Amino acid sequence: MMLWTCRVLYSQAGPSARGWQPLSFDGAAFHLKGTGELTRALLVLRLCAWPPLVTHGLVLQAWSQRFLGSRLSGALLRASVYGQFVAGETAEEVRGCVQQLQTQGLRPLLAVPIEEEPDSAVKTGEAWYEGNLSVMLRCVDLSRGLLATPGPTGNILMQLKVTALTSSRLCKELTSWVRRPGAPLELSPERLAEAMDSGRGFQVPCLNAEQNQHLQSSLRRLQQVAQHARAQNVRLLVDAEYTSLNPALSLLVAALAMRWNSPKEGGPWVWNTYQAYLKDTYERLRRDAEAADRSGLAFGVKLVRGAYMDKERKMALLQGAKDPTQPDYEATRQSYSRCLELMLTHVSHRGPACQLMVASHNEKTVCQATKRMWELGIPLDGPVCFGQLLGMCDHVSLALGQAGYAVYKSIPYGSLEEVIPYLIRRAQENRSVLQGARRERELLSQELWRRLLGRA
Repeated sequence: MMLWTCRVLYSQAGPSARGWQPLSFDGAAFHLKGTGELTRALLVLRLCAWPPLVTHGLVLQAWSQRFLGSRLSGALLRASVYGQFVAGETAEEVRGCVQQLQTQGLRPLLAVPIEEEPDSAVKTGEAWYEGNLSVMLRCVDLSRGLLATPGPTGNILMQLKVTALTSSRLCKELTSWVRRPGAPLELSPERLAEAMDSGRGFQVPCLNAEQNQHLQSSLRRLQQVAQHARAQNVRLLVDAEYTSLNPALSLLVAALAMRWNSPKEGGPWVWNTYQAYLKDTYERLRRDAEAADRSGLAFGVKLVRGAYMDKERKMALLQGAKDPTQPDYEATRQSYSRCLELMLTHVSHRGPACQLMVASHNEKTVCQATKRMWELGIPLDGPVCFGQLLGMCDHVSLALGQAGYAVYKSIPYGSLEEVIPYLIRRAQENRSVLQGARRERELLSQELWRRLLGRA
């Protein structure tokens, strides 16, 4: 019945009965953007494709402040990199950015640029995590408030970084125990979900007193964010991180899902992220999807290529461990394609109880997704949506949005001091994406020349 309903909805909103028509990512949708925006995008993307700038970004930023002064340096950043990839600092600036996106058929996916780097000794102490909790709760409110602005409706989504609310050291410790055959019973989604709900003292035998106290505080923070997000009808997309942390993160997400993805809640309200560049991702995704189906839980997935490949390989080499990543780009592409097919099949059978974000900048991947959606009868604006980074891949995002698909832009926001280091780290992790944006730069250049020459 659910599949039949989806097919009926699709027949009302989908493409013509003549068959699937592939989208054209030729930059035609750039007519929705001003010449100033296109010029900035071209300049910034060309700068970001220059490896030394990405490698030494933090050093260059410090030099810029020293020689130009904070005011002039900040003005240059706001007019370039910050303006291209960040929504702004204040709630009003974020709303302005979102309103502009909505006129182009795009939707916001807010991301707070706070996190704890693995083995960081600077960001420690419960006060830091409690401060991050307040920021996350405000992000939930801001995400909900954006619905008041005119534009396309649909799911309200927000990104959540778990290591902003719990230490990476604790996550590494939990991961080491989760991977062992005889892991304590307390480290199960069911027991952790009970601890989140009850709020009472919770002790894991393999952790010391300090770790147990931090775990209790972390569970409380995660539950508070999820509870507030549910009350505000905001769905949380939990970011994946390093393989040394991911098993613990998945355990915490599974615990939240036990509570907030149940049928009575109308979920999924908590989504997990799966990285296709890891060798074990397909099997984990298949296992998790089947387990959610058996348990009657809603299942939400953000499917990404993954951004930590170079670091993962270096860490594996230093530790003498097996490389967890796919051997090359083609293997990663095939992994993403298999995971995508798996999830689209689940969506076609489970309907709104299974939801997917196809987070990809790859044109062929997006074409594969849209074609399979048509073949499986999945509505354009239904349980499947697409995601790209703000300021990148606009030729794909705009084409999807104009065709009626649900498209989200990942939008960081905050002050220059908070966001620029975050952007530089993301650029270092996504070198291949930035350097591979050649086609987008070519399309931008063509559109600017067309306007310069006054062609129709």
